Amino acid sequence: MKLALAQLQVEPADVAGNVARAEAAIETAAARGVDLVALPELFNVGYFSFDLYARNAEGLHGETLSRLSDAALENDVAVLAGSIVEDLGQTREQTDVHTPADDGLANTAVLFDAEGERQLVYRKHHLFGYESAETGLLTPGDRVPVADLGGFTIGVTTCYDLRFPELYRGLVDDGADMLLVPSAWPYPRVEHWQTLPRARAIENLSYVATINASADFEDATLVGRSTVFDPWGTPVATTDDRPDIVYADADPDEVARVRDEFPALDDRR
Repeated sequence: MKLALAQLQVEPADVAGNVARAEAAIETAAARGVDLVALPELFNVGYFSFDLYARNAEGLHGETLSRLSDAALENDVAVLAGSIVEDLGQTREQTDVHTPADDGLANTAVLFDAEGERQLVYRKHHLFGYESAETGLLTPGDRVPVADLGGFTIGVTTCYDLRFPELYRGLVDDGADMLLVPSAWPYPRVEHWQTLPRARAIENLSYVATINASADFEDATLVGRSTVFDPWGTPVATTDDRPDIVYADADPDEVARVRDEFPALDDRR
């Protein structure tokens, strides 16, 4: 599988511009022959634009996800819509997709296949309370699905989830061998951003891809550094904190080979 991590320039509150930049990144990456393009956390509204969450929330059939579904189909490429602010009430009205509450907001990532069909919906489980309004605004997710795509079993988590390794072990128990982590990780915690996903890759013998944005908010600047780690925990592709697209090849046979050579998962008690 050829991966593209779209480290977008996210402008706070510029939803139209941010979605257009996402569409352009998908088109650019697809022209390079990739199989999957992954976008950052809350790429449309901007993570730290808390006062805009409710105004820009939408259901799973809302404009942002509909445009990205169309972009997947038009470019013949799978797309991880990093996450948006989901209006759970609208989703319940529009679809039969399970929601963790009858109404309210959630931080929701959606994986589309190359035909624009929804394959996975993940709502962020661990809501960030440190210098963040997320815990007061959002409803945490209650399901951790996986999806088969391009020879991989893919699991999705979001940003702060990286600090909770049990979530990843559960995904691996469900067959995951590639873990995608859309994020909005800020300075100064660069070492955490580089260490935690590497640890998740090492302990689960899985690919881990972190997709951050490039953005400046009133009280925060994102560190960028989107990275693909292989099943040994080696970073195979990365960047700095500027807008960029990170490209990498991932092979499900490599996961099988590493797990066979170093069968740590079989030694759990």
